[in-house]
Order: sequence, then C-alpha cells, then structure tokens
Amino acid sequence: MSNRKNGTLMEIIKNPNPAQWGQILKRPTQSLEALNNTVDEVFAQVRENGDEALKSYTKAFDGVNVADLAVSEEEFKAAEDNLSAALKKAILQAKSNIEKFHTAQQTPKVSVETQPGVRCWQEKRAIEAVGLYIPGGSAPLFSTVLMLAIPAKIAGCTSVILCTPPNEKGSIASEIIYTAALCGVKSIYKVGGIQAIAAMTFGTQSISPVSKIFGPGNQYVTAAKQAATKFGVAIDMPAGPSELLVMADASANPDFVASDLLSQAEHGADSQVVLVSTNETLLKNVSKAVVLQTKSLNRKVIIEQALKNMKLICVSDDSTAVDLINFYGPEHYIIATSNNSYFVDNVLNAGSVFIGDYTPESAGDYASGTNHTLPTNGYAKAYSGVNLDSFLKSITFQEISKEGLKNLGPTIELMAEAEGLMAHKNAVTIRLKTLSNES
Repeated sequence: MSNRKNGTLMEIIKNPNPAQWGQILKRPTQSLEALNNTVDEVFAQVRENGDEALKSYTKAFDGVNVADLAVSEEEFKAAEDNLSAALKKAILQAKSNIEKFHTAQQTPKVSVETQPGVRCWQEKRAIEAVGLYIPGGSAPLFSTVLMLAIPAKIAGCTSVILCTPPNEKGSIASEIIYTAALCGVKSIYKVGGIQAIAAMTFGTQSISPVSKIFGPGNQYVTAAKQAATKFGVAIDMPAGPSELLVMADASANPDFVASDLLSQAEHGADSQVVLVSTNETLLKNVSKAVVLQTKSLNRKVIIEQALKNMKLICVSDDSTAVDLINFYGPEHYIIATSNNSYFVDNVLNAGSVFIGDYTPESAGDYASGTNHTLPTNGYAKAYSGVNLDSFLKSITFQEISKEGLKNLGPTIELMAEAEGLMAHKNAVTIRLKTLSNES
C-alpha cells in the first residue's frame, strides 16, 4: 500500500481502501476528555479566586509574573510607536479587504405575510458582549485580531474584550495591541490559555463575562471553550490545531505546493498537512521540495515535528480524491489541478477553499478578505468558519390581526388539542370568543 524511497520525506500511501481512510487521516490530537481534569480545576479556581487565580496560572503556565492584567494607555501608545510605517500600511490594507468582505455579508430584514393577516419577519441583532481569544507565545497572531474584531464591530457588539497570553517579558506584542486599537478594541488583558477562557466565562475583578467566545487556540484552549458551553457561554466553533489539505495533480508546481504545506506546518507541532494527488511523481517532487525548503525556515524545529503527521496519498482518479477530501473535511483546502472547477463544484466539507496556483493559503490567513478562524478536526462537516453572522442573533417576530386570527385560530386549536395541550388551545379560543362577541 505504501513505499519509501531515497529522497522522499515520507511514505506515499497508494490507493488506500476507503475502510482505512479513518485511520490514515486520523488527526494528531489528544482526546479532550484527557484534558478535562486540568480544565475543570482551572475553571473552579478562576471562578472562586478571580484575578488572583489568573495571575497564579499565568506564572505557572507561562512563567511570567503579571502585576496588572489590563493593557494600559501607555502600552497602547507605545505599541503604535513600535511598529514600522510599512507594517502599519500592510495591516490597513488587510483591514480594508476584511471589512469589505464582511460588510458585504449584511442581509436585510426578511418579512413575509404567510397568509392574510399573519405577518412574520426576521431581524438580526448583535450579541452584546463577546470575548476574543488571540493566540500569543512564539507567534502572536495579530492577524486574528483583524479576523475577529472587524466583524464584531460591523455587527455592532457593544462590549468586546480581548485576551492573549503575555510574552516572557510579561507584555503583549505591539502588533496585537496596535491592531486591536485600530479595530476599536480598548479592553485587552494579559492572560491566555484555559484561564483566559475561564475568565471570559465567569468574569473576574478585572475582566467582564461575555456571552460568546471567539478565537483559535491549542488543544487546551479548545477543551476550555467547550467547557465554557456548560456554563451558558456560546463559542464560535471547536477550533484547534491548524490543518491543510492540498489536492494537486501533474499540472501543479511542486515548489508552490511544498510552500503551502510548510506554511501550515509551522503553526505548531500538532498541526497536520495532507497532500492528495493522482500523480505519484508529483507527490515525490513535493516531498523533496518540502525537505529543501524546510532547511531555510526559522521555525524548522516546529515544522519537523509537524511533518511527522504529514500524509502523502496517491489515488487513482479525481472522483476518489473528492470522496476522500470530503471524508476528511479539511480546515484549509487548496485546489491546484488542471480541472479546478470539478473539485470546486464537489466541495461538501471544508472550512475555506483556495483555488489555483496563485492563491496561497497565506492570503486567507492575512489579507484577501475571508476569515481565517475556521473549523478543524473534521468539524467542517457541520460548522462554518467565523463570519458576520457569528456575531449576530436572528430574532423572529410575528404580528396577527383580528382577521388573521379568525382564519388561523381553528388550525391552532385543532393542533393543540391533538397534542393534548389544552392551555395552548385556550389561548386561542378565548380570543376567538372575544372577536365573536364584537361582531
């Protein structure tokens, strides 16, 4: 089924039986159940001890003493001064594109008269209080600030707080602070991991509780977000370690494909990249290019760990490839073939799709306009990536006139009686009697 030859990074898995796909494409993630004890302990401590627990866990997990959890006005000012004009310009361009795409997602009120005298409509309202989690550490993802804060602002969320882990100096990356301020976020806190999610769930002396938590993170953050739902707090989705699947055929540029695989592998040791092809030579050439390009990258150690989870899969035809890809449900999906439209038309499960040789996944991560907070670990089969609607609630309204109730009332009475809910029936009957007396 597979082979290993000199010059290739990994074995090539040839024509795997569909019964084996689940095992072959297994994600390198821990069971969330294995993390629950730690999550439960941190949640309990934060709920009971507030800021004190946050500072204690920040020392324990991040090795940093933080005196003041909130980013100060002085730190906001210093962050702007610390960034180059070129980077500020780049952030502004990305912000503009993301704003355009998410503003275009606004929809008008939906209103319909379902029958004479019965009017139903739907309107959207912003979630009032939202919390944004921004991964920090070795790669402070200020791009995620754009992806979350921009739609929150467009939606009209009135309270937006941001939590991100401090660096070894106990501070927040200037890029994160500057980008947050640019997007109108004024409440930033130096706390990450499980404790940050707990703080946004329960609230502490410094941090207000929120109604919904957004943002990617490691497996501990993912487990913590799911734990938050037990306490009435919504989350965007289970967004864990990053992943990418590339579908490429003989027409693809091996160097391009290798660079895309590496761009995701550098996210973390638990990231997964998959290459599917109908051409074994392409797989071999990409594998060699991966080895070559890795040598010059600054996150080489992390990449080499992630590449242990890499899969090179050779299938017999495009139809089989489509079935395998939809089975996997990738977070990021690149299509680089001579028949891109076939694969686009048959996408069922994917977080975000990138089409053609000149659409690197990095574009979506930063500046093309789409959102990069996406479902991982197969959740693309049921979840959407973050979008404007993620920050909104759809509320339905209805208004029935006297004539409308006369026409609809008997139907409601019959249905309520059939279900044995006589109080439901009576709520209609009492009104119909009043209307009858008026006539």
